[in-house]
Amino acid sequence: KCRTGPLDIVFVIDSSRSVRPFEFETMRRFMMDIIGSLDVGPNATRVGVIQYSSQVQNIFSLKTFFTRADMEKAINNIVPLAQGTMTGLAIQYAMNVAFTTQEGARPLHKKIPRIAIIVTDGRPQDRVTEVATQARNAGIEIYAVGIQRADMNSLRAMASPPLEEHVFLVESFELIQQFGKQFQDKLCGVDMCMEQEHGCQHSCVSTPSSFYCECNPGYRLNADGKTCSPIDVCADGRHGCQHQCVSARGSYSCRCHAGYYLNQDKRTCSMIDYCSFGNHSCQHECVSIPNGHYCRCRSGFTLQPDGRSCRATDLCNGVDHGCEFKCVSMEGSYHCVCPEGQQLQADGKACSKCGAGHVDLVMVIDGSKSVRPQNFELVKQFVNRIVDLLEVSPHGTRVGLVQYSSRVRTEFPLNKYHSADEIKKAVMEVEYMEKGTMTGLALKHMVEHSFSELEGARPLSHNIPRIGLVFTDGRSQDDISEWARRAKESGIVMFAVGVGKAVEEELRAIASEPVEQHFSYSADFTTMTHLVENFKLNICPEEGKGEMEIRSPCECEALVQFQTNTVAILQSLTEKNILWARSLAQMTARLEDLEKQIANKK
Repeated sequence: KCRTGPLDIVFVIDSSRSVRPFEFETMRRFMMDIIGSLDVGPNATRVGVIQYSSQVQNIFSLKTFFTRADMEKAINNIVPLAQGTMTGLAIQYAMNVAFTTQEGARPLHKKIPRIAIIVTDGRPQDRVTEVATQARNAGIEIYAVGIQRADMNSLRAMASPPLEEHVFLVESFELIQQFGKQFQDKLCGVDMCMEQEHGCQHSCVSTPSSFYCECNPGYRLNADGKTCSPIDVCADGRHGCQHQCVSARGSYSCRCHAGYYLNQDKRTCSMIDYCSFGNHSCQHECVSIPNGHYCRCRSGFTLQPDGRSCRATDLCNGVDHGCEFKCVSMEGSYHCVCPEGQQLQADGKACSKCGAGHVDLVMVIDGSKSVRPQNFELVKQFVNRIVDLLEVSPHGTRVGLVQYSSRVRTEFPLNKYHSADEIKKAVMEVEYMEKGTMTGLALKHMVEHSFSELEGARPLSHNIPRIGLVFTDGRSQDDISEWARRAKESGIVMFAVGVGKAVEEELRAIASEPVEQHFSYSADFTTMTHLVENFKLNICPEEGKGEMEIRSPCECEALVQFQTNTVAILQSLTEKNILWARSLAQMTARLEDLEKQIANKK
């Protein structure tokens, strides 16, 4: 038996009409003798057979049979084609089909020799030189065996170099069986690894007339084809280690960062729970982190300098307490209180609404482009918080809403809705207008339309106070002075609320006298939402019980009472705005100082 390593051998047999039946039988015997000398099997030598004449026929491929008995049976069943001699076509088929991995050939990187044994008795009827060169360049070693009438030039054009070891001419079919024994020796050859100094670092694999080097598991062959280097399994990125991959010879292991331990899957890592050791001494909660832990206090408490104990904090400043009027902190807790004359409701947060007096309130909100969509949502929340303070009903307080930008739009008039819930729902459905800031045009619309009896304002003779609340975030693009004056002359008490880039001069022009008590300012929209907690538009005059009471227009006690109630709230707001402005200035100065330090370090 042949002692060389595994081979992939394909017999390419000429079955043209010039090969007579008894001559073809000697070719069958030739193939079976060669197969008989080989160690065939899926991991040893694989054998395939194709025959050709004017066309090519696959008898069995490299993956079809792995025993000599099956191969011999298939060879005995071959029916010759008995047509022309298209040897070039047969070589093309061997290269493109028979020696593909799909047909059973081992991949080229495994370095298992691919050998084609062409047996022919005549001159090819097509070109063989070019296609044979392509086959040899593709890694196929070609043995050309000519019988009797074969053309020597064609044999030499097909065979691999050196030609003296790959070209054979047998005088007759009767001698081919004897030649087969000689060819076995040529094919098997000697153990080239034993015959010369191979230089392989690990192991040498002999092939017919040559050899190649192989490396032990866990190593790869270097470019010199002889020495070996350890395979870095971690380098291909398929190790699956969550933190670190540590290479070993042909293998690897996973390792975790400090403060973590390796899980049972040997790939993922979990943080060490230092708190579970029981020695953290935290008064409230222990939080594990890599390489240690820290203490954390429950809500409403502050961690002390010792890093372990906790102390109650001012919960009113640290949580969303929800108190309608005022939040009062206490040890580890808080409670809500209401202004004098109002009672705390069952929810512990809301205050009883004043129902003793009623007003017609129209809110005019800025919907210009500078407000931006997210801030406009905060404006709508601001409006609804004011609505929550009112006793809304047809004969009580009525509320209307106007939005303006480059134009003015009545979102709903004073007589549209008769309950706070209806108004709040309508407010949240208001769509943002964007574009310009025509505050003067909005004031004109408010005076001429919003406070008209057609849109729900009660007659002046009913002595129901008319309140206008204008909300804006920037400079008006038109004149506001005339219609601000007309609004106040028509008996409307005007309040002005500015945010961000609102102009103080314009706010003062809009506000009723005394001006300081009728306008307010917030640095940004976020501050405005907190401002609502203190800006309680206590529109609850003690006078004016509704439409049933008709009083002289000269009797303005109701309006005076409303103004008095609002003054205290606006003063509180102004003081807080001053504190916020100072804090902002201090923070800005610290940031500028920090930027200078960073620039100096660079």
